Amino acid sequence: MAKGLGNIMKQAQQMQAKIARIQQELEDKEVEATAGGGMVTARANGKQQLLDLKIEKDVVDPEDVEMLQDLVLAAVNEAIKKSQEMVQGEMSKVTGGMNIPGMF
Repeated sequence: MAKGLGNIMKQAQQMQAKIARIQQELEDKEVEATAGGGMVTARANGKQQLLDLKIEKDVVDPEDVEMLQDLVLAAVNEAIKKSQEMVQGEMSKVTGGMNIPGMF
């Protein structure tokens, strides 16, 4: 019985090491999302951090700031969503699709 528990603990430690390595690698991976037909572009990394935000001059209208705000929110939210999906995809390779609370 103790031997089986030892194997489980060893496997858990190996999985944790793999997950830590993937999390480090994901920090360097990037995703991009656009809104308004490419008028606003947001880029994020695998840690769900916004890295870059580009706004085309043509979409800046002082009379319609709300539209610009909506486009920025849409692009940023889509970039974060893509980043989360990228993380889930990479982590599921290690965990076999098992959801491990607190790991990611």
